[in-house]
Amino acid sequence: MPDNVTSLFRSTAAHSPSMAALTRESDGAGPVDFCIPCNPYFPTPAMFEEMASRLRDIITYYPSSADTITAELCSLLQLPPQCVAMGNGSTELITWIDHLLVRESLAVPVPTFGRWTDQPMETGKRVDMFPLQESSGFALDLAQYAEFIRARGTRVAVICNPNNPDGGFLHKHAVVQFMDAMADLDLVVIDESFLEFADAENEPSVVHEAMLRPNVVVLRSLGKNFGLHGIRFGYLVANPALAGRVRSMLPKWNLNSFAEHVVFMLKEHGAEYAQSLHQVRRDRMDMSGQLSSLPGLTVYPSQGNFLFVRLPVGAEGTVVRDRLLTEHRILVRECGNKIGSSSRFLRLVVRPQVDVRRLVTGLEQVLYGTSRRGAAVSEQATGTAYSSGTAAVDRLVSQTNGAGTRGLAQAAGAGMPLPAAASAPAVGPGGGMPVPAAAGLPQPEPQPVPQEAPRPQPAPQPVPQPVPVPQPVPVPQPQQFPQPAAYPEPAPQPAPAAPPLAPAAAFAAPAPAPAPMQVPPATGPTPPGVPARGGLTAAQVRGTDGLSMAPATGWPGAQSWPDAAGVGQAAG
Repeated sequence: MPDNVTSLFRSTAAHSPSMAALTRESDGAGPVDFCIPCNPYFPTPAMFEEMASRLRDIITYYPSSADTITAELCSLLQLPPQCVAMGNGSTELITWIDHLLVRESLAVPVPTFGRWTDQPMETGKRVDMFPLQESSGFALDLAQYAEFIRARGTRVAVICNPNNPDGGFLHKHAVVQFMDAMADLDLVVIDESFLEFADAENEPSVVHEAMLRPNVVVLRSLGKNFGLHGIRFGYLVANPALAGRVRSMLPKWNLNSFAEHVVFMLKEHGAEYAQSLHQVRRDRMDMSGQLSSLPGLTVYPSQGNFLFVRLPVGAEGTVVRDRLLTEHRILVRECGNKIGSSSRFLRLVVRPQVDVRRLVTGLEQVLYGTSRRGAAVSEQATGTAYSSGTAAVDRLVSQTNGAGTRGLAQAAGAGMPLPAAASAPAVGPGGGMPVPAAAGLPQPEPQPVPQEAPRPQPAPQPVPQPVPVPQPVPVPQPQQFPQPAAYPEPAPQPAPAAPPLAPAAAFAAPAPAPAPMQVPPATGPTPPGVPARGGLTAAQVRGTDGLSMAPATGWPGAQSWPDAAGVGQAAG
């Protein structure tokens, strides 16, 4: 594939150019796609042939109304149609959720699907980003997330389960407890776009629990699990009032004829669909094992149809991406433009074993220098040097109101890594994770540290005096969620005390406890464009002046159809 194809990445506002654009710029054949998270086994070849035979009628005539298509989908899912709204892709539904149901602020863990951060920013909402820590495998601690939401006074909370791009999974009972703990919020969104590929639990979906609650919306995708991103269709499930409010704003023909045709043919192909999901889960295990064997490559646990990997020390994601595309005709998702991630991370879609072997061969040649262009890694390191995983947030914080965000991260126990002021970051014992500095707070005097180099004088050096160790602070148990406060009154402020330690802070060098963070009391909803409690506004995140826009119980026929989460009837 010619080198000029990689210029398409710099000329698109999306994370990657479309497959159509890549095909036009090449010799007419697109690359092997490890970028777009799509089911490679469904529809079956026979289904594609059937659709091709009906192509003229499908694209010539108007589709049925969205109500007709939704009713057919609900008959398959065994969901009441009044609790469902279908959209032209999940992004259309995210847009309407933002316009109709998000008043002033939204909390979301990062990194995650970009529309959950970008969409509310574009409409002037405050987005409170809770950083997932690389040191804990990007796992989401719901108790800490709940603390973060209470401290911020956020009115809408979002959870993606499994999360994109890392594939982190939350069990159903934990999600339900979180939903109930956040019952006083305006809205709780559970994005289950990739839940069909999970196999950690038999019935992980919370769609039925959402229908019984006044402020919960569950978002589901169809294009991903049906392998048809180009059709653009998805749906949400909520109580009739919330679902009806979104449904009333959608155009009568917001679903196209291809979407109608696929929905109506599904009841004849339940067994093939269940088998396709089962095969993706098997391929995920095999692919994870093959990638984990590559030196210096870290593969994180995933319940999605993709794997989140950290490249070896010294590898730059954009270089690896471009060389895989031009030298091996392989398209991967480089995650440097995801808030909360960096260019050291790739998201790789689960594909059949023959494609995975091609990917592994390409990575070996690009990373370790078995090709004519040498290695993308300048020097193969033996350690696991720390990479913050929050490069975008770090850069923004350093240019805006970093002190407030640092204090907030410590108070919430998140321990968000931030750029150190000195040329070299402070590290814990044994060269561990850098210790984030509490900017904006009184800094302790630097303590002498024994040097590794040989001392020029034979006389023994004085032993440094021990530094007082702060008293341990109780850490909340995983399911102990903060109690809600009556809105619009702010959550009660804790008595002055040292903030809770983040999990990684237990390994940090001892230091005097910083002064407690001073948080001004809230007087009500924060207007758009005004930083609340030390956070970043959408304008600050996007680098603008703030005045302009920023650039189911089961399926009919239990013998073949899986349950609403896509796992109940899978073979094996």
